[in-house]
Amino acid sequence: MFSETASGAKTDRRELRRCVAALKATDVLVVTRLDRLARSTRDLLNVLAEVGERGAAFKSLTDTWADTTSPHGRLMLTVLGGLAEFERELIKARTGEGRTRAKTRGVKFGRKSLLSAEQRRYVAKLRGDGESVRHIARIMGVSPATVGRVPPAS
Repeated sequence: MFSETASGAKTDRRELRRCVAALKATDVLVVTRLDRLARSTRDLLNVLAEVGERGAAFKSLTDTWADTTSPHGRLMLTVLGGLAEFERELIKARTGEGRTRAKTRGVKFGRKSLLSAEQRRYVAKLRGDGESVRHIARIMGVSPATVGRVPPAS
């Protein structure tokens, strides 16, 4: 028996991880209600996939349709999984369309550069002169990775 004190809304729960890791083939994971296991369809399907990979089954006492030990329960969870996948695809398509529209409007994505154009030219000159990335980063007050993204001036 495993008892979780963390909220079901959290996806990273220690006791749930321990419980799933302890499952063996032919075991049945039983929960009182589905919302005790997961708060989102995606999270539920991820947990159930992990349970299935271990050869175990799943059963909810209150939500009797959520029962991978019966053909009807497997059907319901398969339909639910299909709907969740469809929803993810719609979200991905809408997000892609929104990004495309934003790019045509000139919206820049990503974090703003820590170095101004003038500073980037100076860093490129120093790199071209053979200065080390670490030394340049120290004098510019940025990380070596930031300096490393600026190509050396030829």
